[in-house]
Amino acid sequence: MSDHFDLNHWCNHYLARVEQALDNWVSVDASADLEHAAPAELMGAMRYAVLDGGKRLRPLLVFAAFEAASSDLTLASVPVAACDAEAALRAACAVELIHAYSLVHDDMPCMDNDVLRRGKPTVHVEFGEASALLAGDALQALAFELLTPDAAVVPVGRQARLCRLLARAAGCAGMAGGQAIDLASVGRALTEDQLREMHQLKTGALLQASVMMGVACGDATAKAQQALQAYGAAMGLAFQVVDDILDVTADSATLGKTAGKDQAQDKPTYVSLMGLEPARLYAQTLFDQAMAALASSGLPDTRALQGLASLIVQRSS
Repeated sequence: MSDHFDLNHWCNHYLARVEQALDNWVSVDASADLEHAAPAELMGAMRYAVLDGGKRLRPLLVFAAFEAASSDLTLASVPVAACDAEAALRAACAVELIHAYSLVHDDMPCMDNDVLRRGKPTVHVEFGEASALLAGDALQALAFELLTPDAAVVPVGRQARLCRLLARAAGCAGMAGGQAIDLASVGRALTEDQLREMHQLKTGALLQASVMMGVACGDATAKAQQALQAYGAAMGLAFQVVDDILDVTADSATLGKTAGKDQAQDKPTYVSLMGLEPARLYAQTLFDQAMAALASSGLPDTRALQGLASLIVQRSS
């Protein structure tokens, strides 16, 4: 195995695959296994929410974890099965659909009431509140439809594991639960433990699930799975810490969403709790924890996961 690893080339390869697959699957005439006779306006809102925007970090984490979990096999010259790679692609797209649906709903007037997302008007501004609500619902359902193709495409046992991971991360014990805590915490002072719990659910759960869904598509020892779970937990929280930092240090044009909203809405953040520099140090601590987890995994190739961790902590948008 070469020591050289070009993260940009790696990312561009998988980003192209994800973009093409999403364009194909979020469509009225998608493919042989997904044919949607959806109303044109609804599908238009769904495509607007998903395509041509976003960092696609969660799909990239799926692929990076899949590669890491499969690296023992590839180094032993055992080919990764075609159905494993198909499962990883579907998992990557499914987690992005859940993320997109959550943003559509999060931006609505009953939640954060935001008008800018990914550098363009939010879905409810462009299509109306009712269409935005339905588009989010439909994207969530489509995510699980992607994970449950014919058994010849992805074995049913793997389908069940992927659905369980994604459903738990998106539901009341994950993202939705964290959102509920977030809404109830406006104007309140939270302890560090309370803030960590909120963000582990609201943001961290789906990022960690992205890692573990990639693992579920590959083949890793129990020790490696535990290490990758710890990596996902650390990076999921680090992402939110950096988000809190960027909310006060970056402008709306750079972020592609409204900057300064957390402070304006009196939301508890790591910056408001710790201060800017301690928050930056905490993000670095979480990065170090993630690197230690990868080092303990025993997996021979975790370079993509390492690179993505650096991107998360060093990102400017």
